Amino acid sequence: MSTRPYTSSVRTAAAAAKRDRVIEAAARSLREDASIATFSLDAVAKAAGVTRLTVYHQFGSRRGLLEAVFDEIARQGGLTAIADAMAMSDPHAALDRLVEIFCAFWNRDPAVGRLHEAMATDPEFAQALIGRNERRRTTVNVLIGRIAGKTALPRARRDAVDLIFALTSFAMFAMLRADRSVDEVCALVKSACHGALGPLLSDASRSGSRPRRPGASSITVAVF
Repeated sequence: MSTRPYTSSVRTAAAAAKRDRVIEAAARSLREDASIATFSLDAVAKAAGVTRLTVYHQFGSRRGLLEAVFDEIARQGGLTAIADAMAMSDPHAALDRLVEIFCAFWNRDPAVGRLHEAMATDPEFAQALIGRNERRRTTVNVLIGRIAGKTALPRARRDAVDLIFALTSFAMFAMLRADRSVDEVCALVKSACHGALGPLLSDASRSGSRPRRPGASSITVAVF
């Protein structure tokens, strides 16, 4: 009887376990090390108890490892809840829920801040993180479309998307969090987002029509 399928599954499981161990070691390094400059494949490999070659084969580069860490933090940090928020029938309530999700996520793990710091020293990783942030912009754009319908002027819609994208960013959260509780930050961001909708709602009022509210089945969900 051949043992190859069993051997293959064991190897796959072992490789997955090593990958998880490396990601955890990398995240721990980002949380605890004094400077992002000390983050390297060699240092992470040593902390994870594997060879540098193992890390390289799994992730390809420092950027690849940082991306994997961010994806895992996003998964653990509850960003999968974005899909449920986008399925809410009331887009205004969905926007409030989106703010809550990101406030909780930005606050959950100090490694998130270190990953954003890495943008300043790693241009390749900066591009990857910018790409992930653009998913958030796409999500905001979908919600604004539901709120504004076809009545808003393109400029007003773009302004609202840009403002809410900025308001829900890590940089905004970190600045506001300096002397506020998470709940206070969340309430302030919600209020500012509501304010950003003002021109859109004015456009709808002037047109004499109500914004369209599509059902959940027609919503495109973009997860950060």
